[in-house]
Amino acid sequence: MLRAFAATVIAAGMTEPLSMDKPARPFAKPLRDLLGKVVGETFTRQGFASAELVTRWREIAGAEVAAHSEPIKIQWPRISPSLGSPTRGEESSERTAGTLVLRVEGPAAIEIQHLAAVICERVNRFLGWRAVERIALRQAPLRRSVRRPAARADAEAAARVAATMPQIADDDLRAALARLGAAVKRR
Repeated sequence: MLRAFAATVIAAGMTEPLSMDKPARPFAKPLRDLLGKVVGETFTRQGFASAELVTRWREIAGAEVAAHSEPIKIQWPRISPSLGSPTRGEESSERTAGTLVLRVEGPAAIEIQHLAAVICERVNRFLGWRAVERIALRQAPLRRSVRRPAARADAEAAARVAATMPQIADDDLRAALARLGAAVKRR
C-alpha cells in the first residue's frame, strides 16, 4: 500500500527524485591552474605583465644571457594624475615603456650591459608590444635551484632485499621491489 502511494506521488510530479550522483569534475587539476592565481599576483606586484617572462627567461633572452642573469621586476614610470602623463618627461601614450631590472652575476654585467638593446628587443618581441625601454642591472648572485644528483642504487642492498622475497615469481617485479626497498632503507 505504501509503495503504491509513493509511486503515485512520484508519477504525479509532487516530488523530485533525489540524485545521489556527485557533480562531475576532473580528478586532478594541473598545478599551473591551482598556483596560477597565487603566483600571478606575486608577479603582478613585481610589475610583470606576464609570469612567463620569468618562467621562460632562457627562451626569451637566450641561453648565454639567461645563464648569467634573471629578471627581478619591471619598473613602470609613475603617471601624474593631474597631467595624465608620465612624470619623467616622456611622451604621453596609452602604454608607457618600463625598465626591466635584471639580477646579474658580477663578471657578466658588462657583457649584458652591452647586450641591453638586444635583450629589450627580445623581451618586447615576446610580449608583443614595446613594454621595456631600458634595462637596469643589479649585481648579485643568481638564485639558482640546486639539484642534488640522484643517489645511485646500491646493488648489494637491493640483492639483500630481493633475497627476502622468494615468494615473488616474476624476476623483473622482484628486482623493482628490491630497488624500492633498498631506496627506502637508505633514507
